[in-house]
Amino acid sequence: MTDNQIKNDSITRQEDDFAQWYTDVCKKAELMDYSSTKGFIIYRPYGYAIWENIQAYLDKRFKETGHQNVYMPMVIPESLFNKEKEHVEGFAPETLIASEGGGEKIDDRLIIRPTSETLFCEHYAKILKSYRDLPLLYNQWCSVVRWEKTTRPFLRGSEFLWQEGHTLHETEQEARHEALSILDIYDDLGRDLLAIPFSKGIKTDKEKFAGALETYSLESLNPDGKALQCGTTHYFGTGFAKAFDISYQGRDGKIYNPHQTSWGVSTRLLGSIIMMHGDDNGLVLPPYVAPIQVVIIPVAQNKEGVLNEAKKIEEQLKRADFKVKLDDSDHTAGWKFAEYEMKGVPVRIEIGPRDIEHNVVTAVKRNDGVKLTLSRDTLVDDLTKLLKQIHDEMYKKALDFQVSHTYEVHTFDELKEVMDNNKGYAKAMWCGDPDCEAKIKEVTSATARVLPFNQIPCDDKCVVCGKKADKVVLFAKAY
Repeated sequence: MTDNQIKNDSITRQEDDFAQWYTDVCKKAELMDYSSTKGFIIYRPYGYAIWENIQAYLDKRFKETGHQNVYMPMVIPESLFNKEKEHVEGFAPETLIASEGGGEKIDDRLIIRPTSETLFCEHYAKILKSYRDLPLLYNQWCSVVRWEKTTRPFLRGSEFLWQEGHTLHETEQEARHEALSILDIYDDLGRDLLAIPFSKGIKTDKEKFAGALETYSLESLNPDGKALQCGTTHYFGTGFAKAFDISYQGRDGKIYNPHQTSWGVSTRLLGSIIMMHGDDNGLVLPPYVAPIQVVIIPVAQNKEGVLNEAKKIEEQLKRADFKVKLDDSDHTAGWKFAEYEMKGVPVRIEIGPRDIEHNVVTAVKRNDGVKLTLSRDTLVDDLTKLLKQIHDEMYKKALDFQVSHTYEVHTFDELKEVMDNNKGYAKAMWCGDPDCEAKIKEVTSATARVLPFNQIPCDDKCVVCGKKADKVVLFAKAY
């Protein structure tokens, strides 16, 4: 048995049990560990570094569009939380509540934030006075707690990391534009950093966020045929503003309620990366989100000159701003190959006596295992091009899967067949009746993921009841 097989033989194969494969990779790639509190995980350095790269990309984009970071308390008085009825009904089953502090009973119990709309609303009611104060464009990076019965690392946890934006605007048009503009930033994140194509559209009323008038969503379709909600933005109208007495003096001197949005993505994106790109040997990370883009493995490093040349390459690549690591530990080269394959490092560079003699290195692509011989003289340019090539190949593979696993269905039996076989999206027509939507979920366990913005009809009849229909919906089983 090879070192590679010894390293990776404990990973369940995807085709045998996709869910167990996922959990194995989370642990073996050292992305996380379990804590002593059920549903709460430890983000290990490698996993947290991926989140930091996502955070850095989004934080830059948010600030470029005028948003400011703030931080709200992690606890919400129950009386404040209860001010918005629909919102409370949506989150009440998931709340963790503190009823004692310092050995004394807390009369107004404290809810550990499941989201921060109410906190932002309370603050906005205090600081908003005039139309001159608008828009208010705030974002915070924090964790939230939702008491989930069933958890899975990154995908669904009792606590997760995220960003949540909360904004106020003078008009409905401005607020809707905000929600859609942020959705585009999330879409750019998928395409440019994560190599994940998203399906973009509007949620049905049943699936929208509690308290929102409209929820816009991005969904990924993973290799097991299930969809994952990767990011949402919400248009609230003036509902929250009225409930929390947020108002301002308009340009005409009259008093108005502002139009409100919220939006967020979370560490669920790590789960999406793992599932979308991983294979039976572990992670496969897109180059621009990877904590390590290039790992250098000296081959026969005890031979004279090998380690010295490896260090020269490391310094060269660092100066060129590559995220690079030289592994000069005393593990065997085979062990190292398997280790960084498990961690999904996009490019492995091998350098040994023969490579030094010919002024080259051997480069191995993680996404497809292809080996290349690269000249030391053009290494920086060649690696720059190679990382882009890998990103593009990974995005295309994911997009091809999404396209080939989106099935137009015209009858309920056809929809059921797609879901029974976990094939992917069922693109169907829907009349808009919530009962038809509920029947699909009851019979197939599939939910309406989005009504795509690009509404190209595939029929004129509802896939459930046969009545006239003009709404295109992507249905799928989901996490």
